[in-house]
Amino acid sequence: MVAEEFHVAYHDLIKIGFAMLFGGVLGLERQYKHKTAGFRTIILICLGSALFTLVAQKGGTNVNANVITGIGFIGAGVIFKEGFTVSGLTTAAVIWISAAIGVAVGTGDYTLALIATAVTVIVLSLLSRVEDYINTIHGKKIFSLVFTSTDYHNIEAFETMARKYSLTTERRSVTKKDANLQALIEVAGHIDNINKLNEELVLSPIIKSF
Repeated sequence: MVAEEFHVAYHDLIKIGFAMLFGGVLGLERQYKHKTAGFRTIILICLGSALFTLVAQKGGTNVNANVITGIGFIGAGVIFKEGFTVSGLTTAAVIWISAAIGVAVGTGDYTLALIATAVTVIVLSLLSRVEDYINTIHGKKIFSLVFTSTDYHNIEAFETMARKYSLTTERRSVTKKDANLQALIEVAGHIDNINKLNEELVLSPIIKSF
């Protein structure tokens, strides 16, 4: 009986060790990039998921759905919206996948957990370069424009200016304040062309500030 209990405890410790190892690998990547959920946080999430799974197996219950719900709350806590910019989505996704890896470890599927950890690291590190390259080819920028008058034709003139550089535009908001027309316009296209538009706006007689 003692030998059997020791055998069970030994395997539980192995699962806990793997959960900390895989969580630590993902956490190091987040910590290196100074993200909200870093080294210790990801380890604890992965470890917690593994422990919940172990307890559920011993008690003959299923708590995986509750783990998913709880992790959802943690993930939502690292997502921030400021104006038109949303940040923290990748970190929230890492929290989500680290919990799944913890559950996999808890069930004893080390191969799946190892593969998932490796794939996640590849996505976070190598594919970030692909993202950066795509962003240099096709970028987006929201221009906050103050025109020199309240003439709405000035907005059309700005959009024509953008099209000259093969850029697309989308009006977010247009308001009048005092003797000026103000607009938030999203511009998308090659980042070099967006920079050229910036340079032209500096000299444009219809733009008071941007």
